[in-house]
Parts: sequence; structure tokens; C-alpha cells
Amino acid sequence: MTVTAMVDRQVLDPAALYRLMAWLSPSFPVGAFSHSHGLEWAVETGDVVDAASLEAWVGQILRFGAGRQDAILFAATWRAMIAGDRRRLDEIAELAAALSPSKERAVETLSQGKAFVLATEAAWPAAGAPSPDGDLAYPVAVGIAAGRHGIPLDASLVAYLHAFAANIVSAGVRLIPLGQTDGQKVTAALEPVVAEVAAEAETATLEDLGGCVFFADIASMRHETQYTRLFRT
Repeated sequence: MTVTAMVDRQVLDPAALYRLMAWLSPSFPVGAFSHSHGLEWAVETGDVVDAASLEAWVGQILRFGAGRQDAILFAATWRAMIAGDRRRLDEIAELAAALSPSKERAVETLSQGKAFVLATEAAWPAAGAPSPDGDLAYPVAVGIAAGRHGIPLDASLVAYLHAFAANIVSAGVRLIPLGQTDGQKVTAALEPVVAEVAAEAETATLEDLGGCVFFADIASMRHETQYTRLFRT
């Protein structure tokens, strides 16, 4: 077993767990609550109207859209960070920034990435390969922090994808609207999907990137000109 693989699967110690819980908490100051990932438009058009349709919407994004893309970029970033490969980090950061399918998605990932870097470097400074220059996509920013702090990849991916899904579910609770219990039922139902996507991303490469949730991408574009809206994306 390689050194990287050993770090992938090492026991998650309490300090690592604490940091993941803090960084990916809804209260962490990245502004995640202000983004719906295009869901606001889907609710207005009547495509997402209840817990079942919300679960389907988020599940598809996790399996075939930004959830899967983010997880692969996160894993690639983490590995480059563990290896101390600055050139690879620069390549991944550039690719991640270019992959956003709409202006709103670019704003969503880059604004959260920038805020995440500022908060973690102020509160949890750590040694490691330097971050790439410029604003970073959110999965790249979190992947750098997880690698720099030596947090295992498997746990980091699950925590990241849980936060990704839970934020969209939270937006759905407010938009549809749903009760809080229904929102938690949706989050619980997505647990195996998160585990599946995280496991795939652990062994995926950048050549495996690719998405096919075109309706969600169109939703984010339509949201740009939506007449009234609560969310930035």
C-alpha cells in the first residue's frame, strides 16, 4: 500500500473530525446559504414541488452533475497537496474555474472558495504546499485545506458532499416550502448517494470528469434573469 493510500484510509482523529465539522458547517462564513444551485428556478417552474422531487433533483446533481465533478476535483487537489505538487495544483485550480457551466455557477464556486480560504487561513493556519494564485473554486479550496491538515480523503469527501447536498436541501425547505422534518428525510435518503459518489471520486482521475444534468445547468442560467429571487444562484 502506498503512503498516499495509507493517508486515504487512516483513522479520523478527533481534531480532524472537529475541523471537517467546522469547515463544512452551515455557519462557516462562506455564504453557502445564499445559493440554491439553480433550484429556485426549478421551484418556480413547478419541476420541484415536494420532498420526492427535491430528493430526485439533488440526487441527480450528486451522481451526474456538480456533486460528482466537485468530488473528483477535490480528490485530485487533495492528492496534489499531499504530494506537494504545486504545478499540479495550479493545473487543477485552472481547470476547476473553467468548468462552471454558467456565470452564476462560477460566482457560486469562486465566491465560496475565496471566503473559505480567507477563513481557514486566519483560523487554522497550517504548513504545506502554497495555494495557487487567484480565486479558487470551492472544492479546490477545501481539498487544499484537507490535504494540508492531513485529513483522510474518504472522510473529507463524504463531509464535503454532505454539506453540498444539505445546502441545496435547505434551500428547498425554504423555497417549496417543506417542513424541517421532510428536509431531514431528504438528507437521510441521500446518504447512500453521497457514499457512492465519494467512493467513486477516491479512485477517479481528471479524465473521468464530465456531467450530464443539463436541466440543472439550464436552471442556473434561467435563474440569472428570474424576476424575483431569494438566492444569488
